[in-house]
Amino acid sequence: MEAFVQSHIEHGINTIEFFHPQSNSLPGKILENLAREIHFAGTHDETKVIILKSFGDKTFCAGASFDELIAIKNEKEGLKFFSGFANVINAMRQCPKIIIGRIQGKCVGGGVGLAAAVDYAIANHTAEVKLSELAVGIGPFVVGPAVERKIGTAAFSTLAIDATNWRSAEWAKRKGLFAELHESVEAVDEAVFRLSNRLMHSSPAAMAAMKKIFWEGTEHWDELLKQRAAISGKLVLSEFTKNAIHQFKNK
Repeated sequence: MEAFVQSHIEHGINTIEFFHPQSNSLPGKILENLAREIHFAGTHDETKVIILKSFGDKTFCAGASFDELIAIKNEKEGLKFFSGFANVINAMRQCPKIIIGRIQGKCVGGGVGLAAAVDYAIANHTAEVKLSELAVGIGPFVVGPAVERKIGTAAFSTLAIDATNWRSAEWAKRKGLFAELHESVEAVDEAVFRLSNRLMHSSPAAMAAMKKIFWEGTEHWDELLKQRAAISGKLVLSEFTKNAIHQFKNK
């Protein structure tokens, strides 16, 4: 299968799904398409609620594409790539519709950022989390504000510093990253279906007002995340990062 981002609207529920053969990783094209689909869903009158999911029943998202990270040749290209994550998070932040995340498996790096930026994450017990960026010489600069907002500075620091250690889905639930935790993918899907159908019958104006309150204080993120993208875009050019990524790829 080739990588894709697709959306499907049914009875007011807009399901946005992405896939990449490398464990649902996020190259620039997928990031661009995700931001576009989320923006469209937010402005689409027929859409009442959004479901964000990845394809399959294993890894939710492996984060940034290592192939594209290695290919970055200068700071301009680095800024462009990491701005893709900024654009997705800001699209989710600015979207007036409630976004439910279907988190069916492991989340790495940018995948943790996606899980943090949805408004309500429903996860499987296999959905371990890891912010691996420091291990390859970068750091979770772009997704950091979204993760810190959801789980607090102490828990975010734990993930960011101990970059090679997985944290369990139960840990993520205790810290507030996940709203619900279920024992199977089928149970996750049932919970997503139940909540999305309930929200479909709720007041769009009330949900939009709630969304503004949830994200209050993040109005400066357009500029903040661009600045963070520039930091990552510079660090990714280092020999340390290039060597570390090659080592990860060759494991």
